[in-house]
Amino acid sequence: MRTAPEVHASRPAAESALWSLMIDGRAEASHDRRYGALVLLATFASLRLGEVTALRRCDLDLTACTVRVRAAFVERSTGGLVLGPPKSDAGRRVVGFPPSIVPALRDHLAQFVGPEPGALLFTGVKGGPIRRSNFNKLSGWPYEVRAIGAEGLHVHDLRHSGNHLAAISGVGLRDLMARMGRDSERAAMIYQHAVRGADRAITSAIEAQIEAERTDNQDGGDGPASAMAPVG
Repeated sequence: MRTAPEVHASRPAAESALWSLMIDGRAEASHDRRYGALVLLATFASLRLGEVTALRRCDLDLTACTVRVRAAFVERSTGGLVLGPPKSDAGRRVVGFPPSIVPALRDHLAQFVGPEPGALLFTGVKGGPIRRSNFNKLSGWPYEVRAIGAEGLHVHDLRHSGNHLAAISGVGLRDLMARMGRDSERAAMIYQHAVRGADRAITSAIEAQIEAERTDNQDGGDGPASAMAPVG
């Protein structure tokens, strides 16, 4: 077992290592395993942290491989935590995710989520909502990314990476904006494309990339260097 962080020669190499570990199921939060599913869902459904922490059991459909975004938590500068609508009207959406993460989500539901439909999917140890300001401490995020040589990778990079994976699937701009929850000239497309052809095409492309990466790892390859893409 490695007892010291592996050092990578470059940031892209570190990002590639994180991608490979996540695909293999080795990048789950070992500090507290309740956050492994959060990392997967935030990445592969391109969700903001405030959106993913506001999800409830009834928002997740493991059969259809979709998640419904209806609300988001916002932490005020005064310290208050407010549950409200998503960042924009376009933020209300249904997003598909690849079938590969269903087992992790199913295990998470069984271990950490209450049986009632309104139970939060992701909570702190005592069952309360997760705040952006304490997520790093709860999940051990700095330790986890440092342990794989990707120090400096932020939680919001998960959504950015998911957006990148969706963008290279080849779908049109408006369909991509619908998945990301961005406003467009025709806001009605958000509802028209939810879990229909366009979003399914994106999800299928992401699933294909996961399978290709698994095959590449088995063959000894390094995987895509730009899959985990920090911003800012």
